Amino acid sequence: MKRLHPPLLLMVLLSSALCLADQPLIVVEDRGGTPALPYYQALNLGHNISRSKQQTPLARQKYKSGPYSEADMLPVRTPSLTLGKVTPRAIRSPGMTPFFLVGIDPHSRVWLRQQADVLRNLGAMGLVVNVDTLDALEQLRDSVPGLTLSPVPADELAGRLGLKHYPVLITATEIRQ
Repeated sequence: MKRLHPPLLLMVLLSSALCLADQPLIVVEDRGGTPALPYYQALNLGHNISRSKQQTPLARQKYKSGPYSEADMLPVRTPSLTLGKVTPRAIRSPGMTPFFLVGIDPHSRVWLRQQADVLRNLGAMGLVVNVDTLDALEQLRDSVPGLTLSPVPADELAGRLGLKHYPVLITATEIRQ
């Protein structure tokens, strides 16, 4: 086996580095303005998602000067979602972390208790889409230890996924109750 000479190897590495230095730098960032629609279309949701009917400009809010707490995010309401039956369907979203949508109502509580082991095993994240107070959110969390539950309005998400009802589980391959 022939041995490469260090000066020759150094010269080859430097010349290839110089060639690459002439290439333009590509900066990847997102400043908005680029629609996410193609990514939602790739989910194969089976309905027209060209524009969500729920899109509205953000209202001006008074800003708090100190740190925010979870209580500052409440109440959370998602008018486009109601309790009801969800028809199971397949989607394609490889690599997506499973998540579920619930409220604080009795039906959601029963569903959570019944599905708790499945949700834990999947590592699913919980979005509480209708909750008024921090006490109500804490009671829901206490009823299903080991699950992450965050208060999140989900009108835009519901519109994109074609959801009308909760509770619902969304995985990389399916939407089901």
